[in-house]
Amino acid sequence: MTAGDVFASEAFQKCADFHGHICPGLVIGFQASKCALEWLQANRAEDEEIIAIVETDACCADAIQVLTGCTFGKGNFFYKDYGKNVFTFASRESGKGVRIAMKPDALDLDKRHQELMDKLRAGTASEAERREFEKCHLQRSNDIMNLDPHKLFDVKSVKVSMPSMARVEPSQPCFRCGEPTMGTKLKQIDGDLICGGCLENF
Repeated sequence: MTAGDVFASEAFQKCADFHGHICPGLVIGFQASKCALEWLQANRAEDEEIIAIVETDACCADAIQVLTGCTFGKGNFFYKDYGKNVFTFASRESGKGVRIAMKPDALDLDKRHQELMDKLRAGTASEAERREFEKCHLQRSNDIMNLDPHKLFDVKSVKVSMPSMARVEPSQPCFRCGEPTMGTKLKQIDGDLICGGCLENF
């Protein structure tokens, strides 16, 4: 199956619709997710059957949520602010875990692509340069999709300490703002129960 075939697939289109556009980061997340599901011999999580731990908040995280069914809302998607394209997945049913890490030399950004990206971020790109960047970005996405995942990632079995299942608990009002807050998230200060937002802002 070619990159074009994958881009046209329903699974990838759902990722692109959720993220808003096609980009190299989204493709990295898509590739990592496909690799993980195959390795775990698992389907997309309907509830909390699979967990995902991502070490970046970049574009790839969106594809992982869509493809694996691991989401913040279900409580089976965990973010560690390490700034690395490293993703760990585990199955509650089998107990198997896999760590998928981008190889150091897997992707070397083309010099012109980097120049255009820098101009876009600085707000100095012309319309022609913006179009050129989009073309480079799409080509880069295509190249990554055509890579064998094992050339893109280091993939290894890991033992994952499973987090508790997501909890749903009654809310209580914060003493300061009065807003309903999960009871276990309130902190007791001088005998009063205070929410995290009030602790940060007052």
